[in-house]
Amino acid sequence: MSAVYSRTFASVPQRDAAATWRAIVDLLTKGKASAARDELLAVSGVVASLIADQTPKDAAIIVTCNGPRTRVYCVYDDDAIENDVDEGPLGFDPLKGDWAVSLPCSADELGWVSGALKAHSSRITARDQAETITAEAPAAKASGPLTLDVKGFLGQ
Repeated sequence: MSAVYSRTFASVPQRDAAATWRAIVDLLTKGKASAARDELLAVSGVVASLIADQTPKDAAIIVTCNGPRTRVYCVYDDDAIENDVDEGPLGFDPLKGDWAVSLPCSADELGWVSGALKAHSSRITARDQAETITAEAPAAKASGPLTLDVKGFLGQ
């Protein structure tokens, strides 16, 4: 199973939705200019709308890459003011290799959000916020009882 890291960002009223997305982009790009940063910033208006609707409160923004998965949540109101956050840097590049970002969205807005995102990026998509995403496909079940090869284990 690959690792999953989580970060929680303060949003409204600590910062507005657009500033929240810029802070998330800074985390993902380590503040460096790149094609990935440009792609993430190109969808700022759409993502700011989702953040303002508080969809990343209970359903994470999910970032996948050729390394660990990153889940990004936002906190609002008193939680944002009381600094119930973890916006610290990640110890890896969350956009390494074949990266993608999945944004939670209400079912009512999924159509227009998906279309608006598609106009700017094939890597940044929306999903119904009620949809559950697991870290990996479930492990295959064993076909029989577990047995121990004692001779093999002891190197005999």
